[in-house]
Amino acid sequence: MKLGYVTLQGRGRIDLLLADVVERLEAHGVAMAGTVQTNIERSDRPRCDMELRLLPDGPTVRISEDRGGQARGCRLDAGALEQSVVWVASALEKAELLVVNKFGKQEAEGKGLATSIADALGRGLPVLVGVNRLNLPAFLAFVDGMALELPPDPARIADWCFSVVAGTAHRSDVLHKKHPHVVADA
Repeated sequence: MKLGYVTLQGRGRIDLLLADVVERLEAHGVAMAGTVQTNIERSDRPRCDMELRLLPDGPTVRISEDRGGQARGCRLDAGALEQSVVWVASALEKAELLVVNKFGKQEAEGKGLATSIADALGRGLPVLVGVNRLNLPAFLAFVDGMALELPPDPARIADWCFSVVAGTAHRSDVLHKKHPHVVADA
């Protein structure tokens, strides 16, 4: 299965987990497209600022709007998210793996990175997605049984990523030279 997802309860925990996984993959030269979220706590606001690091080497984009300390409701800057989507779409051409920090409300509505997920899978690229419990039913409907739930363990997720990347390589000897710790099936 080339589509893996992880769920983890607790504010920001999926973001930290995926950042750890991406760091491990980058250390081994895996070419990625996608997004990794960082949450920046603010002493003057009850909720954090949200920033996306665009993979592989893109900018960091603030995707939350500062609507004041008393604001309620969605703070997502949909325009900033859509600009990030354009970046990710252009990065897919050189990627071995797509990482999506969150399948959220935008993706559940067919917006955000939903098209990038479908495009990556259509290209035969493996995809790793973070999903919170609130959006899990919509994600499961979106993937229609094609996804594998991964344990919330960075080493095991990275191992899955190495394995599925090895399975998409055209020649296992080329992959082995780039990722010597991975043994591709012949």
